[in-house]
Formats: sequence, C-alpha cells, structure tokens
Amino acid sequence: MTEIESMEEVQPESGGTLAGRIEAILFVAGEAVRIEEMAKALNVSVRAVENEIAKLRDEYDFHQRGFTLKRFGHQVQLATRALYAADVVHLLQPVQKQSLTQAAMETLAVVAYKQPVTRAEVEQVRGVKCDYSIQSLMKKELIMEVGRKEALGRPILYGTTENFLSHFGLTSLEDLPPMPEVPTAEKPEEDLDVPELIP
Repeated sequence: MTEIESMEEVQPESGGTLAGRIEAILFVAGEAVRIEEMAKALNVSVRAVENEIAKLRDEYDFHQRGFTLKRFGHQVQLATRALYAADVVHLLQPVQKQSLTQAAMETLAVVAYKQPVTRAEVEQVRGVKCDYSIQSLMKKELIMEVGRKEALGRPILYGTTENFLSHFGLTSLEDLPPMPEVPTAEKPEEDLDVPELIP
C-alpha cells in the first residue's frame, strides 16, 4: 500500500465538499489528472477520491448534465457529453472571425437595409450579379431566407440573422447607422471576390 493510499481521510482544509474540490481541480486542469496526484493535493486517500468520482459520474449521468467524467486508467477528466456536442460546435464556430470580401460586405449592407429583399433587388442596387456573395453570406449564417415575394416566379426574400447582429455588435436592426452610399462595381462580381481569409 502506498503512502497516499494509507493516508487518513481528513476534512477539506479550504472548506467545501470533497466533490466540489475535485470538480474545481478537473475544471481548471482542462485535461486528464492522475487520481493519485489529486488525492495528494487534496490530502485525502485515493479511495476517497475514487468514491467521489464514481458518485459524481453517476450524478452527471442521471441528470444528463452537459459534462461527464471520463476515466482513463488512473486518470480522470471532465468532458463534454456527446449528447450536446452539436450545440457546442454550433456556438463556437467563429463566424465573427471570418473576413468578408468587399462584394460580400456590399451585398450584406443592401440586405440589412432593404430587407426583406430578393436577389434581383440586391443586384439592381449593386449593379452586378450577387449569387456568389449571397451563397457565401448564407453559409456564414449572416443572412437567411425569410419567405417568398408575391411576384412572378415568387422569388426568395432574404433577411439578416441573429449572427449578423452578433457579428457587428448590434442589439437590434434599429442600431444600424444611416444607410450608406453603396458603390457600384464596373467589373463583374467574380473579378471582385478574393479568397476569404480566416485569421
């Protein structure tokens, strides 16, 4: 029996519960921690740590908490529950860090100020085709389809998304500054677009 395993269990010196202290260590560590090292740091036995880890894991599973405990041999780690992985990925995709081309910015400005607006109406303002920019903005979830116009062919209407507000730090569309002058391009949009860079 090792020195750590034979150590008497003591009351936490910093107060709180043993379970809470274990959670705090795992949360801050962000990676797998050896149970023996945790027991030494908490001044309790390895068995006490293992018992609390088992209780925590059962509690997390029973309540389907957003995280779970993963055991790797003598190591344990807090991990995101697979059930909620899609939500985490959706939130953390850094659309706000993606740069926009000049053509995409102009297209986005027209949609923001004229919404709901059709692709043809955007092209009428800009003076060039906007297919690529609209697809790019939709892929970045800055604009979306908001309906169909009651006109010949029932063209798609576009509007901005909540991601658009977040991207530009706006609380609502009322926070938009006065409509700027939208410059028209002399060349087709394909010549204006450049590869988008992600810092």
